[in-house]
Amino acid sequence: MITARAFEGKHYAVYGLARSGLATAEALLASGAKVTAWDAKEEAREKAPAGTDIANLDEADLSQFDSLVVTPGLPLNRHPIAQRARDAGLEIIGDIELFARARPELPPHKVVGITGTNGKSTTTALVHHILKTASVPTTMGGNIGLPILAQDPLPEGGVYVLELSSYQIDLTQSLDCDVAVLLNITPDHLDRYDSFDAYVNSKARIFAMQRGKNPNGIIMVDDVVSQSVADGLVRDELSASWMVNKRNNPVFGSQGNWPALQGPHNAQNATAAIATAQVLGVSDQAIAQGLRTYPGLPHRMERVRERDGVLFVNDSKATNPTATAPALAAFPAIRWICGGQAKTDNLDECAPHFAHVRSAYTIGEAAELFERLLSPHIDVKNCHELGAAVRAAAQDAEAGDTVLLSPACASFDQFRDFEDRGDQFRELVRAL
Repeated sequence: MITARAFEGKHYAVYGLARSGLATAEALLASGAKVTAWDAKEEAREKAPAGTDIANLDEADLSQFDSLVVTPGLPLNRHPIAQRARDAGLEIIGDIELFARARPELPPHKVVGITGTNGKSTTTALVHHILKTASVPTTMGGNIGLPILAQDPLPEGGVYVLELSSYQIDLTQSLDCDVAVLLNITPDHLDRYDSFDAYVNSKARIFAMQRGKNPNGIIMVDDVVSQSVADGLVRDELSASWMVNKRNNPVFGSQGNWPALQGPHNAQNATAAIATAQVLGVSDQAIAQGLRTYPGLPHRMERVRERDGVLFVNDSKATNPTATAPALAAFPAIRWICGGQAKTDNLDECAPHFAHVRSAYTIGEAAELFERLLSPHIDVKNCHELGAAVRAAAQDAEAGDTVLLSPACASFDQFRDFEDRGDQFRELVRAL
Protein backbone atom coordinates (compact mmCIF):
# COMPACT_ATOMS: atom_id res chain seq x y z
CA MET A 1 0.00 0.00 0.00
CA ILE A 2 0.98 3.65 -0.33
CA THR A 3 1.88 5.32 2.96
CA ALA A 4 3.40 8.67 3.87
CA ARG A 5 5.03 10.31 6.83
CA ALA A 6 2.92 13.36 5.95
CA PHE A 7 -0.08 11.62 7.52
CA GLU A 8 1.63 10.65 10.78
CA GLY A 9 0.09 12.03 13.96
CA LYS A 10 -2.97 13.46 12.23
CA HIS A 11 -6.56 12.52 13.00
CA TYR A 12 -8.68 11.65 9.97
CA ALA A 13 -12.42 11.04 9.74
CA VAL A 14 -13.21 8.47 7.04
CA TYR A 15 -16.84 8.49 5.93
CA GLY A 16 -17.84 5.37 3.99
CA LEU A 17 -16.17 1.97 4.25
CA ALA A 18 -16.52 0.51 0.80
CA ARG A 19 -13.39 -0.38 -1.19
CA SER A 20 -11.77 3.06 -1.31
CA GLY A 21 -12.73 3.84 2.29
CA LEU A 22 -11.20 0.63 3.60
CA ALA A 23 -8.02 1.22 1.59
CA THR A 24 -7.86 4.78 2.90
CA ALA A 25 -8.24 3.69 6.52
CA GLU A 26 -5.56 1.01 6.14
CA ALA A 27 -3.08 3.37 4.47
CA LEU A 28 -3.61 6.11 7.05
CA LEU A 29 -3.24 3.71 9.98
CA ALA A 30 -0.08 2.25 8.44
CA SER A 31 1.24 5.81 8.13
CA GLY A 32 0.81 6.45 11.85
CA ALA A 33 -2.39 8.45 11.67
CA LYS A 34 -5.43 8.12 13.90
CA VAL A 35 -8.58 7.10 12.03
CA THR A 36 -12.20 7.46 13.08
CA ALA A 37 -14.55 5.91 10.56
CA TRP A 38 -18.26 5.48 9.93
CA ASP A 39 -20.55 3.72 7.51
CA ALA A 40 -24.32 3.50 7.85
CA LYS A 41 -24.13 -0.24 7.07
CA GLU A 42 -23.18 -2.41 10.02
CA GLU A 43 -21.61 -5.06 7.78
CA ALA A 44 -19.33 -2.37 6.30
CA ARG A 45 -18.28 -1.15 9.75
CA GLU A 46 -17.37 -4.72 10.71
CA LYS A 47 -14.77 -4.76 7.91
CA ALA A 48 -12.89 -1.74 9.25
CA PRO A 49 -9.19 -2.51 9.76
CA ALA A 50 -7.84 -3.12 13.25
CA GLY A 51 -7.02 0.12 15.01
CA THR A 52 -9.91 2.07 13.49
CA ASP A 53 -12.15 3.93 15.92
CA ILE A 54 -15.81 3.55 14.95
CA ALA A 55 -18.03 6.54 15.70
CA ASN A 56 -21.18 7.95 14.14
CA LEU A 57 -19.73 10.85 12.18
CA ASP A 58 -23.24 12.11 11.46
CA GLU A 59 -23.37 13.10 15.14
CA ALA A 60 -19.72 13.55 16.13
CA ASP A 61 -17.99 16.90 16.72
CA LEU A 62 -16.12 17.33 13.45
CA SER A 63 -13.80 20.04 14.78
CA GLN A 64 -11.58 17.33 16.34
CA PHE A 65 -10.40 16.08 12.94
CA ASP A 66 -7.70 17.33 10.57
CA SER A 67 -9.54 16.14 7.44
CA LEU A 68 -12.76 14.45 6.45
CA VAL A 69 -12.12 11.80 3.78
CA VAL A 70 -15.31 10.79 1.98
CA THR A 71 -16.27 8.37 -0.76
CA PRO A 72 -16.69 10.02 -4.19
CA GLY A 73 -20.29 8.82 -4.23
CA LEU A 74 -21.23 11.18 -1.39
CA PRO A 75 -23.20 14.13 -2.86
CA LEU A 76 -21.37 17.20 -1.60
CA ASN A 77 -24.24 19.46 -2.66
CA ARG A 78 -26.85 17.90 -0.40
CA HIS A 79 -25.38 15.46 2.14
CA PRO A 80 -25.67 16.81 5.71
CA ILE A 81 -22.12 15.87 6.72
CA ALA A 82 -20.71 18.02 3.92
CA GLN A 83 -22.44 21.12 5.25
CA ARG A 84 -21.48 20.23 8.83
CA ALA A 85 -17.84 19.92 7.76
CA ARG A 86 -17.95 23.27 6.00
CA ASP A 87 -19.51 24.86 9.08
CA ALA A 88 -16.70 23.38 11.20
CA GLY A 89 -14.01 24.63 8.80
CA LEU A 90 -12.97 21.04 8.10
CA GLU A 91 -11.52 20.21 4.69
CA ILE A 92 -13.34 17.53 2.69
CA ILE A 93 -11.05 15.39 0.56
CA GLY A 94 -10.88 11.98 -1.12
CA ASP A 95 -8.29 9.25 -1.51
CA ILE A 96 -6.89 10.87 -4.68
CA GLU A 97 -5.93 13.93 -2.66
CA LEU A 98 -4.22 11.72 -0.09
CA PHE A 99 -2.28 10.12 -2.96
CA ALA A 100 -1.33 13.59 -4.19
CA ARG A 101 0.02 14.47 -0.74
CA ALA A 102 1.97 11.19 -0.58
CA ARG A 103 3.66 11.74 -3.96
CA PRO A 104 6.74 13.66 -2.67
CA GLU A 105 7.71 10.57 -0.65
CA LEU A 106 7.33 8.12 -3.55
CA PRO A 107 10.14 7.16 -5.97
CA PRO A 108 10.32 9.64 -8.90
CA HIS A 109 7.36 8.97 -11.16
CA LYS A 110 4.75 10.54 -13.41
CA VAL A 111 0.96 10.75 -13.14
CA VAL A 112 -1.53 10.70 -15.99
CA GLY A 113 -5.04 11.92 -15.09
CA ILE A 114 -7.87 11.15 -17.50
CA THR A 115 -11.33 12.66 -17.25
CA GLY A 116 -14.36 13.21 -19.47
CA THR A 117 -18.02 12.26 -19.46
CA ASN A 118 -17.50 9.13 -21.56
CA GLY A 119 -14.55 6.95 -22.51
CA LYS A 120 -12.50 7.42 -19.32
CA SER A 121 -12.22 3.75 -18.41
CA THR A 122 -11.28 2.58 -21.89
CA THR A 123 -8.69 5.33 -22.36
CA THR A 124 -7.20 4.75 -18.91
CA ALA A 125 -6.93 1.00 -19.47
CA LEU A 126 -5.53 1.54 -22.98
CA VAL A 127 -2.80 3.94 -21.79
CA HIS A 128 -1.95 1.48 -19.02
CA HIS A 129 -1.79 -1.38 -21.54
CA ILE A 130 0.43 0.57 -23.95
CA LEU A 131 2.84 1.42 -21.12
CA LYS A 132 2.98 -2.23 -20.05
CA THR A 133 3.62 -3.21 -23.66
CA ALA A 134 6.56 -0.76 -23.63
CA SER A 135 7.85 -2.32 -20.35
CA VAL A 136 7.21 0.89 -18.39
CA PRO A 137 6.37 0.24 -14.70
CA THR A 138 2.73 1.28 -14.40
CA THR A 139 -0.48 0.84 -12.49
CA MET A 140 -3.97 2.24 -12.90
CA GLY A 141 -6.43 3.41 -10.27
CA GLY A 142 -8.86 6.12 -9.31
CA ASN A 143 -12.25 5.28 -10.77
CA ILE A 144 -10.96 1.97 -12.15
CA GLY A 145 -9.26 -1.07 -10.69
CA LEU A 146 -7.95 -1.23 -7.13
CA PRO A 147 -8.07 1.90 -4.93
CA ILE A 148 -4.83 3.77 -5.54
CA LEU A 149 -3.79 3.76 -1.85
CA ALA A 150 -4.12 -0.04 -1.76
CA GLN A 151 -1.48 -0.45 -4.47
CA ASP A 152 2.25 -0.82 -3.96
CA PRO A 153 4.38 2.19 -4.90
CA LEU A 154 5.92 2.00 -8.35
CA PRO A 155 9.71 1.95 -8.78
CA GLU A 156 11.54 4.96 -10.15
CA GLY A 157 10.31 5.85 -13.63
CA GLY A 158 6.85 4.43 -13.07
CA VAL A 159 3.62 5.97 -14.35
CA TYR A 160 0.38 6.07 -12.37
CA VAL A 161 -2.61 6.23 -14.73
CA LEU A 162 -5.71 7.57 -12.99
CA GLU A 163 -9.29 7.63 -14.22
CA LEU A 164 -10.85 10.67 -12.55
CA SER A 165 -14.56 11.31 -12.31
CA SER A 166 -15.81 14.82 -11.63
CA TYR A 167 -16.70 13.61 -8.12
CA GLN A 168 -13.09 12.63 -7.48
CA ILE A 169 -11.78 15.90 -8.89
CA ASP A 170 -14.16 17.76 -6.56
CA LEU A 171 -12.44 16.05 -3.61
CA THR A 172 -8.93 16.79 -4.87
CA GLN A 173 -6.94 19.98 -4.31
CA SER A 174 -3.34 19.36 -5.30
CA LEU A 175 -3.03 16.58 -7.89
CA ASP A 176 -0.41 17.96 -10.29
CA CYS A 177 -0.74 15.62 -13.27
CA ASP A 178 2.22 15.36 -15.60
CA VAL A 179 -0.31 14.64 -18.35
CA ALA A 180 -3.93 15.74 -17.93
CA VAL A 181 -6.45 14.45 -20.47
CA LEU A 182 -9.99 15.68 -21.21
CA LEU A 183 -11.92 13.44 -23.59
CA ASN A 184 -15.33 15.11 -23.86
CA ILE A 185 -18.02 16.84 -21.83
CA THR A 186 -21.74 16.25 -22.21
CA PRO A 187 -24.56 16.70 -19.67
CA ASP A 188 -24.37 14.11 -16.89
CA HIS A 189 -24.60 13.96 -13.09
CA LEU A 190 -26.56 17.21 -13.08
CA ASP A 191 -28.22 16.19 -9.81
CA ARG A 192 -24.82 16.87 -8.19
CA TYR A 193 -24.20 20.32 -9.67
CA ASP A 194 -26.02 23.64 -9.67
CA SER A 195 -25.69 23.88 -13.44
CA PHE A 196 -24.01 22.33 -16.46
CA ASP A 197 -21.37 25.07 -16.27
CA ALA A 198 -20.54 23.92 -12.74
CA TYR A 199 -20.05 20.38 -14.03
CA VAL A 200 -17.79 21.67 -16.82
CA ASN A 201 -15.76 23.68 -14.32
CA SER A 202 -15.34 20.58 -12.18
CA LYS A 203 -13.82 18.67 -15.10
CA ALA A 204 -11.59 21.60 -16.07
CA ARG A 205 -10.02 21.71 -12.60
CA ILE A 206 -7.77 18.82 -13.66
CA PHE A 207 -5.80 21.46 -15.60
CA ALA A 208 -6.02 24.17 -12.94
CA MET A 209 -4.27 21.86 -10.46
CA GLN A 210 -1.24 21.45 -12.73
CA ARG A 211 1.60 23.51 -11.31
CA GLY A 212 4.69 21.78 -12.69
CA LYS A 213 7.14 23.47 -15.03
CA ASN A 214 6.12 21.48 -18.10
CA PRO A 215 2.51 20.35 -17.73
CA ASN A 216 0.98 18.55 -20.66
CA GLY A 217 -2.69 18.93 -21.45
CA ILE A 218 -4.48 16.79 -24.03
CA ILE A 219 -7.98 17.96 -24.94
CA MET A 220 -10.10 16.21 -27.52
CA VAL A 221 -11.96 19.17 -29.02
CA ASP A 222 -14.65 17.20 -30.83
CA ASP A 223 -17.43 18.83 -28.83
CA VAL A 224 -18.13 22.52 -28.37
CA VAL A 225 -17.73 22.43 -24.60
CA SER A 226 -14.30 20.78 -24.68
CA GLN A 227 -13.25 23.34 -27.30
CA SER A 228 -14.34 26.11 -24.93
CA VAL A 229 -12.16 24.62 -22.17
CA ALA A 230 -9.21 24.55 -24.57
CA ASP A 231 -9.91 28.13 -25.63
CA GLY A 232 -9.93 29.18 -21.98
CA LEU A 233 -6.49 27.68 -21.44
CA VAL A 234 -5.16 29.53 -24.46
CA ARG A 235 -6.67 32.80 -23.20
CA ASP A 236 -4.89 32.18 -19.90
CA GLU A 237 -1.59 32.15 -21.86
CA LEU A 238 -1.00 28.49 -21.16
CA SER A 239 -0.88 27.55 -24.83
CA ALA A 240 2.90 27.06 -24.86
CA SER A 241 2.55 24.34 -22.24
CA TRP A 242 -0.53 22.62 -23.58
CA MET A 243 -1.16 20.21 -26.42
CA VAL A 244 -4.68 20.46 -27.80
CA ASN A 245 -5.58 17.50 -29.97
CA LYS A 246 -8.32 17.14 -32.51
CA ARG A 247 -9.48 13.63 -33.28
CA ASN A 248 -7.75 12.45 -36.44
CA ASN A 249 -6.78 9.24 -38.16
CA PRO A 250 -3.93 7.85 -36.08
CA VAL A 251 -0.81 6.86 -37.97
CA PHE A 252 -0.57 3.51 -36.23
CA GLY A 253 -2.62 1.47 -38.69
CA SER A 254 -6.25 1.01 -39.45
CA GLN A 255 -8.78 0.93 -36.63
CA GLY A 256 -9.83 -2.39 -38.13
CA ASN A 257 -6.58 -3.81 -36.77
CA TRP A 258 -7.62 -3.01 -33.20
CA PRO A 259 -10.26 -5.67 -32.39
CA ALA A 260 -11.27 -4.21 -29.01
CA LEU A 261 -11.38 -0.59 -30.21
CA GLN A 262 -14.22 -0.46 -32.71
CA GLY A 263 -16.63 2.43 -33.25
CA PRO A 264 -16.13 6.20 -33.54
CA HIS A 265 -15.92 6.67 -29.78
CA ASN A 266 -12.92 4.34 -29.66
CA ALA A 267 -11.26 6.36 -32.40
CA GLN A 268 -11.34 9.25 -29.95
CA ASN A 269 -10.17 7.08 -27.05
CA ALA A 270 -7.29 5.68 -29.13
CA THR A 271 -6.20 9.11 -30.34
CA ALA A 272 -6.08 10.41 -26.76
CA ALA A 273 -4.13 7.35 -25.63
CA ILE A 274 -1.67 7.67 -28.53
CA ALA A 275 -1.05 11.35 -27.72
CA THR A 276 -0.55 10.52 -24.04
CA ALA A 277 1.90 7.75 -24.82
CA GLN A 278 3.84 10.03 -27.17
CA VAL A 279 4.16 12.69 -24.46
CA LEU A 280 5.51 9.99 -22.13
CA GLY A 281 8.14 9.02 -24.70
CA VAL A 282 6.75 5.61 -25.70
CA SER A 283 8.00 4.39 -29.07
CA ASP A 284 5.68 4.25 -32.07
CA GLN A 285 6.31 0.51 -32.32
CA ALA A 286 5.16 -0.11 -28.73
CA ILE A 287 2.11 2.10 -29.23
CA ALA A 288 1.12 0.19 -32.36
CA GLN A 289 1.56 -3.13 -30.60
CA GLY A 290 -0.47 -1.91 -27.64
CA LEU A 291 -3.35 -0.88 -29.89
CA ARG A 292 -3.37 -4.27 -31.60
CA THR A 293 -3.23 -6.30 -28.39
CA TYR A 294 -5.50 -4.25 -26.11
CA PRO A 295 -8.07 -6.76 -24.78
CA GLY A 296 -10.87 -4.32 -23.98
CA LEU A 297 -12.79 -3.80 -20.75
CA PRO A 298 -15.59 -5.83 -19.26
CA HIS A 299 -19.01 -4.25 -19.86
CA ARG A 300 -17.77 -1.82 -22.53
CA MET A 301 -18.41 -3.11 -26.06
CA GLU A 302 -17.46 -6.54 -24.69
CA ARG A 303 -17.97 -9.38 -27.13
CA VAL A 304 -19.60 -12.14 -25.08
CA ARG A 305 -20.11 -14.85 -27.71
CA GLU A 306 -21.20 -15.56 -31.25
CA ARG A 307 -24.08 -18.01 -31.74
CA ASP A 308 -25.44 -19.09 -35.11
CA GLY A 309 -23.91 -16.05 -36.75
CA VAL A 310 -25.32 -13.64 -34.13
CA LEU A 311 -22.86 -11.58 -32.05
CA PHE A 312 -23.80 -10.77 -28.42
CA VAL A 313 -22.22 -7.59 -27.02
CA ASN A 314 -22.22 -6.40 -23.40
CA ASP A 315 -22.12 -2.59 -23.22
CA SER A 316 -23.64 -2.31 -19.75
CA LYS A 317 -21.31 0.55 -18.84
CA ALA A 318 -23.23 2.80 -21.24
CA THR A 319 -25.35 4.46 -18.56
CA ASN A 320 -26.56 7.46 -20.57
CA PRO A 321 -27.66 8.06 -24.20
CA THR A 322 -24.39 9.75 -25.11
CA ALA A 323 -22.47 6.65 -24.07
CA THR A 324 -24.84 4.36 -25.98
CA ALA A 325 -24.75 6.31 -29.27
CA PRO A 326 -21.24 5.09 -30.29
CA ALA A 327 -22.26 1.47 -29.76
CA LEU A 328 -25.27 1.96 -32.03
CA ALA A 329 -22.95 3.49 -34.61
CA ALA A 330 -20.51 0.57 -34.45
CA PHE A 331 -22.78 -2.23 -35.71
CA PRO A 332 -24.96 -2.25 -38.85
CA ALA A 333 -27.81 -4.55 -37.73
CA ILE A 334 -28.70 -4.37 -34.04
CA ARG A 335 -31.22 -5.97 -31.69
CA TRP A 336 -30.99 -3.32 -28.99
CA ILE A 337 -31.68 -4.03 -25.30
CA CYS A 338 -32.10 -0.72 -23.49
CA GLY A 339 -33.64 0.80 -20.39
CA GLY A 340 -33.15 0.98 -16.65
CA GLN A 341 -33.08 4.08 -14.47
CA ALA A 342 -33.28 6.93 -16.98
CA LYS A 343 -30.99 9.94 -16.67
CA THR A 344 -32.81 11.93 -19.36
CA ASP A 345 -36.32 11.99 -20.84
CA ASN A 346 -35.06 11.61 -24.42
CA LEU A 347 -32.77 9.55 -26.63
CA ASP A 348 -31.71 12.40 -28.89
CA GLU A 349 -28.02 11.42 -28.96
CA CYS A 350 -28.96 7.91 -30.13
CA ALA A 351 -31.42 9.02 -32.82
CA PRO A 352 -28.86 9.48 -35.64
CA HIS A 353 -28.13 5.76 -35.44
CA PHE A 354 -31.68 4.37 -35.27
CA ALA A 355 -31.27 3.11 -38.85
CA HIS A 356 -28.84 0.50 -37.49
CA VAL A 357 -31.48 -0.88 -35.09
CA ARG A 358 -33.68 -3.66 -36.43
CA SER A 359 -35.69 -3.96 -33.18
CA ALA A 360 -35.52 -2.78 -29.57
CA TYR A 361 -36.29 -4.48 -26.26
CA THR A 362 -36.95 -2.19 -23.30
CA ILE A 363 -36.40 -3.03 -19.62
CA GLY A 364 -36.57 -1.46 -16.18
CA GLU A 365 -38.12 1.79 -14.96
CA ALA A 366 -37.59 3.39 -18.37
CA ALA A 367 -39.27 0.55 -20.30
CA GLU A 368 -42.47 2.49 -21.03
CA LEU A 369 -40.66 5.79 -21.67
CA PHE A 370 -38.24 4.22 -24.13
CA GLU A 371 -41.02 2.23 -25.78
CA ARG A 372 -42.88 5.51 -26.36
CA LEU A 373 -39.77 7.27 -27.68
CA LEU A 374 -38.70 4.45 -29.99
CA SER A 375 -41.97 3.05 -31.33
CA PRO A 376 -42.39 5.73 -34.04
CA HIS A 377 -39.02 4.69 -35.49
CA ILE A 378 -38.31 1.06 -34.53
CA ASP A 379 -40.16 -2.15 -33.72
CA VAL A 380 -40.20 -2.30 -29.90
CA LYS A 381 -40.99 -5.01 -27.36
CA ASN A 382 -41.49 -3.98 -23.74
CA CYS A 383 -39.79 -6.88 -21.93
CA HIS A 384 -39.58 -5.30 -18.45
CA GLU A 385 -36.75 -7.61 -17.35
CA LEU A 386 -33.33 -8.43 -18.79
CA GLY A 387 -33.89 -12.18 -19.06
CA ALA A 388 -37.01 -11.75 -21.16
CA ALA A 389 -35.23 -9.19 -23.36
CA VAL A 390 -32.26 -11.47 -24.02
CA ARG A 391 -34.52 -14.37 -24.95
CA ALA A 392 -36.70 -12.24 -27.23
CA ALA A 393 -33.74 -10.59 -28.96
CA ALA A 394 -32.00 -13.92 -29.48
CA GLN A 395 -35.16 -15.41 -30.96
CA ASP A 396 -35.62 -12.48 -33.37
CA ALA A 397 -31.96 -12.17 -34.39
CA GLU A 398 -30.71 -13.45 -37.72
CA ALA A 399 -27.20 -14.30 -38.86
CA GLY A 400 -25.21 -11.07 -39.15
CA ASP A 401 -27.18 -9.32 -36.39
CA THR A 402 -25.72 -8.04 -33.12
CA VAL A 403 -27.69 -8.41 -29.88
CA LEU A 404 -26.50 -5.34 -28.00
CA LEU A 405 -27.05 -4.56 -24.34
CA SER A 406 -26.37 -0.82 -24.25
CA PRO A 407 -28.94 0.48 -21.75
CA ALA A 408 -28.50 4.29 -21.97
CA CYS A 409 -29.59 4.21 -18.32
CA ALA A 410 -28.30 3.69 -14.82
CA SER A 411 -28.76 0.19 -13.41
CA PHE A 412 -29.93 0.79 -9.86
CA ASP A 413 -33.62 0.07 -10.49
CA GLN A 414 -33.00 -3.67 -10.97
CA PHE A 415 -29.29 -4.32 -10.35
CA ARG A 416 -26.57 -3.60 -7.81
CA ASP A 417 -24.59 -1.65 -10.42
CA PHE A 418 -23.73 -1.71 -14.12
CA GLU A 419 -21.25 -4.54 -13.49
CA ASP A 420 -23.96 -6.72 -11.96
CA ARG A 421 -26.18 -5.94 -14.96
CA GLY A 422 -23.42 -6.90 -17.38
CA ASP A 423 -22.57 -10.06 -15.45
CA GLN A 424 -26.19 -11.18 -15.56
CA PHE A 425 -26.34 -10.45 -19.30
CA ARG A 426 -23.27 -12.63 -19.83
CA GLU A 427 -24.82 -15.49 -17.88
CA LEU A 428 -28.10 -15.23 -19.77
CA VAL A 429 -26.32 -15.22 -23.13
CA ARG A 430 -24.11 -18.18 -22.28
CA ALA A 431 -27.19 -20.13 -21.14
CA LEU A 432 -28.93 -19.76 -24.52
